[in-house]
Amino acid sequence: MQMLFKRTRYTRLIVFLCGDVLLLSLSLYLSFLLRFDWNVPEQYPFPLYIPIFVAIKIPFLFIFRMYSMSWSFAGVHEVVNLGEALSFGSMATAVFVYAVNPDDIFAGFPRSIVFLDYILSCLLVGAFRLFRRFHRHIVERPSGKGRRTLIIGAGNAGELLARDIRRNQKSNYMVAGFVDDKEGKRGSFIQGAKVLGTTEEIPRLVDEYDIETILIAIPSAKSKDMKRIMTSIRNSTAKEVKIIPGMVSIIEGNVALSDVKEISIEDIIGREQASLNGEDVDRLIKGKRVLVTGAGGSIGSEIVRQVMNHDPQNVLALDIDETELFYLENEIRLLHQGTLYFSIVGDICDARKIDYVFDRYKPQIVLHAAAYKHVPMMERYPEEAVKVNIFGTLKLLQASVKCGVEKFVLISTDKAVSPTSVMGSTKRVAEELVKFHNAGNSSKFMAVRFGNVVGSRGSVIPIFKNQILKGGPVTVTHKDMTRYFMSIPEAVALVLQAGALGQGGEVFMLDMGEPVRILEVAREMIRLSGLEPDKDIPIVFAGVRQGEKLHEELLTPLETTERTTHPKIFRAKNEIVKNDIITQIQAFQGLLANPEKERIVALLKEMIPAYTPSE
Repeated sequence: MQMLFKRTRYTRLIVFLCGDVLLLSLSLYLSFLLRFDWNVPEQYPFPLYIPIFVAIKIPFLFIFRMYSMSWSFAGVHEVVNLGEALSFGSMATAVFVYAVNPDDIFAGFPRSIVFLDYILSCLLVGAFRLFRRFHRHIVERPSGKGRRTLIIGAGNAGELLARDIRRNQKSNYMVAGFVDDKEGKRGSFIQGAKVLGTTEEIPRLVDEYDIETILIAIPSAKSKDMKRIMTSIRNSTAKEVKIIPGMVSIIEGNVALSDVKEISIEDIIGREQASLNGEDVDRLIKGKRVLVTGAGGSIGSEIVRQVMNHDPQNVLALDIDETELFYLENEIRLLHQGTLYFSIVGDICDARKIDYVFDRYKPQIVLHAAAYKHVPMMERYPEEAVKVNIFGTLKLLQASVKCGVEKFVLISTDKAVSPTSVMGSTKRVAEELVKFHNAGNSSKFMAVRFGNVVGSRGSVIPIFKNQILKGGPVTVTHKDMTRYFMSIPEAVALVLQAGALGQGGEVFMLDMGEPVRILEVAREMIRLSGLEPDKDIPIVFAGVRQGEKLHEELLTPLETTERTTHPKIFRAKNEIVKNDIITQIQAFQGLLANPEKERIVALLKEMIPAYTPSE
């Protein structure tokens, strides 16, 4: 007996099919009663009509998939489909009655009966199906249990989140209300919960409505708005704060309770997401053989992830770190089983290996992210920065020319602008090499320059996290130091967009927004941990390290910018290409085996006059 009533697709089919048969029969019966004022003449054998009408209409309900839909979450689309099924069923019935009329059993059949039957069928069958939605959302809804929750944001994301909380029987949340800074929404109801006020009123509302949890559902909020909202939340007694991240799920209409995560510093110093032209990137990637160097790193791995979404012919992931390649390969093969993917363990400085990769796989697009990026470490080992950032890039450029790649995109850095470090100056030389190889070649070579990305390995944020976990102190180099920040996914998306726009020889720069004070980042991260800066966790100033700047730049004094077709991508109008750069580079060869920092720095200074080594 228990198995008989167990919810399966077959029991659901039986229930709805039996219900439809009964209701369609009732519809025709009521049509006769209404037409003849509850006294049906004996000349109409409607018990004979009922099986004919039902037999004609039921197949149309199958054709329009009425028995495979989930009516617990039915919406306008499902109701329209039901209406179409019953409309075609009624038209087919009319044709049968008035055109076919077998054995004249429908002789004198009133036309009004067909019309009344159609109206009643829609009402009865529609009500039967929508009753399931009503029962689930009203009768079966949680009875006020769970943590009393305030949702910040009464827009699309907030509504989708509240809807999912109501549907989810295992949810630990109970929506007590919304807040939104649009005054026009105050007092309105969303998914049965009232918009109680604005974000400035959060402290009062938390006390007044016994709020325990706050869920932030404003994916497009700017950094200044997030800081203001977090200040208001800190002044309240809420015990838990979580957030819906990013724009992708909102665009796809997929916001769910499972998307909610703990709020992090990335959410606060983040920025409004850039709009991207997927068609442009498709033209760059779709059907192409793509080589990504430095694929095991934070930037390189995200490049691989996003490239895989644009249907390449194959992807070559090259890195010297076999462990990171292993993890990335497992992730990619799980999500993208239809695209050829090759992990290649190798060093970009290994000329034979690079030649082998290009000869065997013949890449058409090269996205070069492999580099040494750690400023203080490269000050200690400048020969390694020269070897990888300059000679590694040179080898890739030469192989790309020989192979005839379509496009080569160098991932550069804002530290290449008026460099004060070995790392920055070697990346600037790499930019010059890209421009040099673009001249006179059918292949298109370009560079994309941007600042810090949030969460990359070696960046300040994971360092601060580790220091806070250990109880401090948090070390900041200087109280006035600022940096540009951008999320890794956005930076990579804009790199691909720039690569699609580039016609060769450009150095693109990304709009990084406003610079952020590192001291404020440290303080905000301590507060997010539930502690107070300078009280629970001390902040100490360690001093600016060799090669570091207080403030980064995106343009040299000799460069200006011009707009591209994308509002967050600019083209740097830069100096003339250095035609003697290859000759200058050869001077480094003798210094790599027996490195002398002073001579390496002197040669870099000669190549990049704007390079001013820090003391």
